[in-house]
Amino acid sequence: MSLQGVGIGWRRELALFIDRLPTPGFVEVLAEHLPDSGAVPEPLMRLRERGVPVVLHAVSLGLGSAEPPDSRRLAWLARQAERVGAVCVSEHLAFVRAGGLESGHLLPLPRSEEALDVLAENVLRAQAALPVPLALENVASLFEWPDAAFSEAELLAGVLARTSASLLLDVANLHAHVLNHATDADAVLACMPRERLAYVHVAGGVQRDGLYHDTHAHPVPSGPLALLEQLSARLGPVPVMLERDDRFPAPAELASELSAMEAALRRGVSRWHAESHG
Repeated sequence: MSLQGVGIGWRRELALFIDRLPTPGFVEVLAEHLPDSGAVPEPLMRLRERGVPVVLHAVSLGLGSAEPPDSRRLAWLARQAERVGAVCVSEHLAFVRAGGLESGHLLPLPRSEEALDVLAENVLRAQAALPVPLALENVASLFEWPDAAFSEAELLAGVLARTSASLLLDVANLHAHVLNHATDADAVLACMPRERLAYVHVAGGVQRDGLYHDTHAHPVPSGPLALLEQLSARLGPVPVMLERDDRFPAPAELASELSAMEAALRRGVSRWHAESHG
């Protein structure tokens, strides 16, 4: 699985805009937004016919939960991946349920050895059940569990060491962590080997009551773009995509955000070339 270029999250509200893009690098579709049966949405089929890679993105596996992922959820996700011809499945490093109760949020994991061991076991179960590679996404959070044994960078490095999954690095979520928890962004970017990076998310958010909220409903601020530039300066060209889930803007604004992402990539890759060959 090898993604390239600048892509965008496929949403029904954006289908026409995406259909008119000359060469989208790839699209990502939410598994939970697809019908359980019947035809795949026609605009997605047209993209596949054009050769645009499709990534299936999920939010409900609960890989950070104490109990293993439900076999029925895994089977359903595997079927969805096959239906859309996904090149990979991505899910979050998050806690979403316990004892049958749903949190309704992608909650952060306790950063402990015990939680990391459980997470790694759940990831291995998911990998065995899925027909395509699995990529794991860091999440944004408004709080952290007390008594963390290690940092966000060490959590991601631990997942890489214990599994063969790749990482979906969300630089908007990392930006939220920097603002909300003073997370060391340099350490997170430094722990990211290029061969284990599947792709990158960029999204918008808003500052509210002293916390940064990753909303996917506001313009992309400068912070995630700066992190994208910094990442590509370290690793060279990386596949990246824009997420937008609400308050969908005019096509010109979407096009402008995609252009800003391309510009950040170019600046970073230029620095990477200079440092690699200079």
